[in-house]
Amino acid sequence: MERPLTAIGLRLAAMAFLSTMFALSKIVSARGVHLGETLFYRQALALPLILLWVMMTDGLPAIRTNRLGAHINRTALGLTGMALNFGSYLLLPLTEATTIGFSMPIFATLLSALLLHERTGPHRWAAILLGFCGILVMVRPDGAHFPALGLAVALTAAVMTACISLLLRDLGRTEKAGVIVFWFTALSIPPLCIVMLFVGQAHDPLTWLLLALLGLVGGAAQLCMTGALRLAPVSVVLPMDYSAIIWSTLFGLFLWGEWPLSTTWIGATLIIASGLYIAWREHVRARQMSSA
Repeated sequence: MERPLTAIGLRLAAMAFLSTMFALSKIVSARGVHLGETLFYRQALALPLILLWVMMTDGLPAIRTNRLGAHINRTALGLTGMALNFGSYLLLPLTEATTIGFSMPIFATLLSALLLHERTGPHRWAAILLGFCGILVMVRPDGAHFPALGLAVALTAAVMTACISLLLRDLGRTEKAGVIVFWFTALSIPPLCIVMLFVGQAHDPLTWLLLALLGLVGGAAQLCMTGALRLAPVSVVLPMDYSAIIWSTLFGLFLWGEWPLSTTWIGATLIIASGLYIAWREHVRARQMSSA
């Protein structure tokens, strides 16, 4: 049974948790935590929460899969994308990193047209063009407002996340969302354990506490996003993702004294408008296909 209001609430909570996680990643990085450590604790501490979620919803037998190879591919892409996403938040102010992340639907639509040869009409091409204009306005290539490396990492992260979304679309045809989340988390831990052999180190009690909190809020974010999609269609919950810019701006202002440039707000408006329009066109297309 669909419960759209509950789904919207869960998605809003997920964005608050995600913004908190990325803010914590900047804090622990300043305290000497390596990116590889952050990724390991993010996944390892989230796994118990995800297992509990699966037990309470579909039951542990539901994690059986006949598509282990696809889950391994998703894990490889997911870990790369996660590292790039965390890296973008370490290299850029929170609001700017969040805003560039909003360009993911633009790249996903573009890749669907180019790689999967999906039919993309003039409406969605116009939305893609609008989104790219927003990116150009925000990053202002004529100036040195943000580190070039940070911008490159953030844009690459958005492209990688778009690739993951295409893979998830395929996995979602046979696997439930909770099962996909479980296998991604479980399969990512062994390679991250190898990374920890080289970068793992001791920390002070406060840093350990912050790392534990980072892992827990990251897991809670995943569960809230999964729960939202169980209760309402993507077209209903996806617009809630843009609430993350509010949290990122607040964290940036109060923790680091960062206030976004006027060009960031203009670019964010164009990127968000593009993403919302693409989501709306997907909703219209799905309705047309279901009624055909």
